Amino acid sequence: MARYWFQPKRYGYGVTPVTWEGWALTGLLAALLVISIVAMKLWVDRSNFVAWIVWAAIAAGVTVWFARVARQRTDGDWRWRWDGDHGARPR
Repeated sequence: MARYWFQPKRYGYGVTPVTWEGWALTGLLAALLVISIVAMKLWVDRSNFVAWIVWAAIAAGVTVWFARVARQRTDGDWRWRWDGDHGARPR
């Protein structure tokens, strides 16, 4: 049996971590992005456009990787939700 790390949000689109693994993965993504932003601001000149483009591409790649892992480890599908009613609009 697969153990899910995330569950769909009750409102809107996306997921929420529900296990320590989900929280750890989310925290790791946040920490990597924050550390990389601080490092770029400290060590790379603002005018170095190529370095910032490379950083943005790497940050986007890490974020896409996170989304793929989160989707694989989600109990349910990713879609828009209104109050947990499986996508139906409120009346």
